[in-house]
Amino acid sequence: MQPLESTLNPQSDEFAANAEAMSAHIETFRDVERQVAALAESAREKFTKRNKLLPSERINLLLDRGTPFLELCSLAGYKMHDDKDGSQAGGGLIGGIGTVAGTRCLVIANNSAIKGGTITPAGLDKTLRLQQVAKENGLPIVSLSESGGANLNYATDIFVQGARGFANQARLSAAGIPQVTVVHGNATAGGAYQPGLSDYVIVVRDQAKMFLAGPPLLKAATGEEATDEELGGAAMHAELAGTAEYLAEDDADGVRLARGVVEALNWNKNRPAREAPEWDEPRYSPEELLGVVPADPKKPYDVREILARIADGSRFQDFKSEYDDQTVCGTITIEGHAVGIIGNNGPITPAGATKAAQFIQLCDQAGTPLLFLHNTTGFMVGTHSEQNGIIKHGSKLIQAVANARVPRIAVVVGGSYGAGNYAMCGRGLDPRFIFAWPNSRTAVMGPAQAGKVMRIVSEDKQRRAGKEPDEKTLDFLEQATAQKLEEGSTALYGTARLWDDGLIDPRDTRRVLALALGICREAEDRELRPNSFGVGRF
Repeated sequence: MQPLESTLNPQSDEFAANAEAMSAHIETFRDVERQVAALAESAREKFTKRNKLLPSERINLLLDRGTPFLELCSLAGYKMHDDKDGSQAGGGLIGGIGTVAGTRCLVIANNSAIKGGTITPAGLDKTLRLQQVAKENGLPIVSLSESGGANLNYATDIFVQGARGFANQARLSAAGIPQVTVVHGNATAGGAYQPGLSDYVIVVRDQAKMFLAGPPLLKAATGEEATDEELGGAAMHAELAGTAEYLAEDDADGVRLARGVVEALNWNKNRPAREAPEWDEPRYSPEELLGVVPADPKKPYDVREILARIADGSRFQDFKSEYDDQTVCGTITIEGHAVGIIGNNGPITPAGATKAAQFIQLCDQAGTPLLFLHNTTGFMVGTHSEQNGIIKHGSKLIQAVANARVPRIAVVVGGSYGAGNYAMCGRGLDPRFIFAWPNSRTAVMGPAQAGKVMRIVSEDKQRRAGKEPDEKTLDFLEQATAQKLEEGSTALYGTARLWDDGLIDPRDTRRVLALALGICREAEDRELRPNSFGVGRF
């Protein structure tokens, strides 16, 4: 593979303007993350008085020191449901992939420092997504549990679908994926089934409370009176009910026991030995990714400028480069992991669709993971495209994307509009991981185009009714439609609804992709030991 020659000028005024715009986008979502962290930190005194660690501290204690933690869906539920200002984003959970006792694990912690860790509909969606990540990548799950359960303001939105989380737990166990839960506090009613369906349960003395009905409900329903400890205390579950396998003395001891359980799994014992891949850094600094994408989304740029800053040695094997210049396909390595690239330099033409579909099949044949870098207005429209079979060829591209057996990873680096989102393996096509840059946009079409479409349709309707078009009404309709799509296409709007697995700083793209590719490779190497019904607690 030959190194790419960048034509980007980091000293130019245009680069500076682009970098300034991107930095502003980054600061916007980092500010939201800081707000969430500050709200959790405000509960420190209360946790300290109860001899408890904050959820973030529990995670830090769980993970091997100095190892990365790939947080997922960190801003789920941003300004949705009860989150008025963004400070409660996250859906009541902290989740991601990290290393525990030398084993890569999916880690979930109820963020009990914010509204008691109650779960909103976005929190449920996040839970289901995290479970999917664990299943697809063969990752043990470690849960640090302390939650007030469902947010009662949205209980009707959660109740029916909530069962899916429990079903997933049962199926994960049956698939041979162990689940370890430390109960740090309350686990009531449906929340008691989360540890109950885990394979290993650790309870913290004088803190953990697990019962299907708490003392007030018990008295109201049956007249029986019982204390929290009698009904569902940690000692009772460890000594009498047998719900828990381990009894911890405090939060830190619970985390220590969880690390011991994970270590005893000896999870990597049967993985085939692989030599550590050799790789070199890109020839161009990842810092320059700040200025690659134009501040004006209407201005084109070459996706190869991104590749030059994420690929080992900036090397790229360009596939059919002369056949279609709007869809870029080829191969790079990222920290030694080979990956097939599909990127956009414009709309997807009939030729671009056939080129990409062929390339996907070649990567599938070779067992090479795929990386999609979204920046497209969608499929090319017009008489020429229709006569050249854009529907037929676009459909075949989507078939190839949907049915590829290799891991598929996507990063939305610019616009992701219309069916182009599907063709580039958007959320609906089930990529193994999908991330987004903070400048990105995802929508059915551009806001301006949507406004004009609504205007034209409404004007035609008025004329068919024999009315003279009302220009004032049409102006309002066009502007209102454009504004609605503009607000509903931002990166923050999309990540709040789990259209991606999280926003990332462009400069971190190479590191995040290397982590994701490493996780995918481990999953392919690992042989699970499934059974019929999962592990039962007797």
